Amino acid sequence: MQKIAVLDYGMGNLHSVASALQRVAPDEEVVLAGKPEEAQGADRLLVPGVGAIRDCMAGFTDAGFTPLLKDAIDSGLPVLGICVGMQIMMHHSEENGGVDCLDIFPQPVKFFGSCLEENGERLKVPHMGWNRVAQKRPHPLWRDIDDGDRFYFVHSYYVPADGNGEIAGQTEYGVSLAAAVARQNIFATQFHPEKSARSGLQLLKNFVGWKGHV
Repeated sequence: MQKIAVLDYGMGNLHSVASALQRVAPDEEVVLAGKPEEAQGADRLLVPGVGAIRDCMAGFTDAGFTPLLKDAIDSGLPVLGICVGMQIMMHHSEENGGVDCLDIFPQPVKFFGSCLEENGERLKVPHMGWNRVAQKRPHPLWRDIDDGDRFYFVHSYYVPADGNGEIAGQTEYGVSLAAAVARQNIFATQFHPEKSARSGLQLLKNFVGWKGHV
């Protein structure tokens, strides 16, 4: 039996993520870890996130999860980030006047509201709904998921696709944005797989079986 730790730092879609994991992996132990010691011995980590990034960063840091996450990454443990759980792994966010993130990935997080549609009007925020995701490179987490399948997004900030050498999936909302990024044993999505029907559940199932390398 594997232990899958979902990090609980006071923010996020914890129970829906845990429920979706339990659905695709009923024989595994899914733990909501509110402190690092509760995640000890985990075979994989999941970092969810919903809300303001300043609060998320503060909650994550105050819970003591930064060393845990970085040690897991260094040791090759499979890690999945979801939504703000992806954004906190970036270098810096424009949200709340600017917030330093964990700097695991070097990319920035930008605001949709400063982007313009073709008619010159500002994009509506949040970006909410189903978008097609183009798979930008092969990855075990894309197994049995068709290129161009739709996933569910809810966010006002985004990681740009342009110049992003670690992009794994891309979608469009006024601009090209990273729907997923990947590096070695890390895979992170801007979309919510737990809300993305068959394709999202398949991605979570793939995560449960992933060995942490491409």
